[in-house]
Amino acid sequence: MKKTGMKRPLDSLGRIVIPIEIRNTTGIEVGDPLEFYMDVEKGFMGIGKYSGVSCKLCNSVQDLSYFKSSLLCKQCILDMKGNVGMTLIPVPPVKEGPTYKESKVHRSTLQLLKSLRQLMKEHPGAKQSEYAEWIGVSQGRISQLKKLL
Repeated sequence: MKKTGMKRPLDSLGRIVIPIEIRNTTGIEVGDPLEFYMDVEKGFMGIGKYSGVSCKLCNSVQDLSYFKSSLLCKQCILDMKGNVGMTLIPVPPVKEGPTYKESKVHRSTLQLLKSLRQLMKEHPGAKQSEYAEWIGVSQGRISQLKKLL
């Protein structure tokens, strides 16, 4: 484990922003489920991309067993050296978990302003909620964009 030198404050709602450098390095996208790890004795908390119920080594979902608090498939356990004396504890199949929305495509403020300006020319009497629906952003974002116009 290495220190990154990056610090982020915890806001009043208990949220923290994961730096973009870390998100890019780990492949974490907007909307991806995350998993939290904790070592109370050392005061350490870690975050990782949630991989679901699959083998830690090959991502297989067949014949899973716990080995030292990690899920491993039978084949990976047998392939590891020193597999003598291991006890396999079968894991029951897991039902499909919740599906996560696909991450939205990020558009720059300039692109959004251009779209809003065009829509305002075409539909001058439309409501903010209609603009928001047409562009695919929140009504609050439309309000922000109107202030920038």
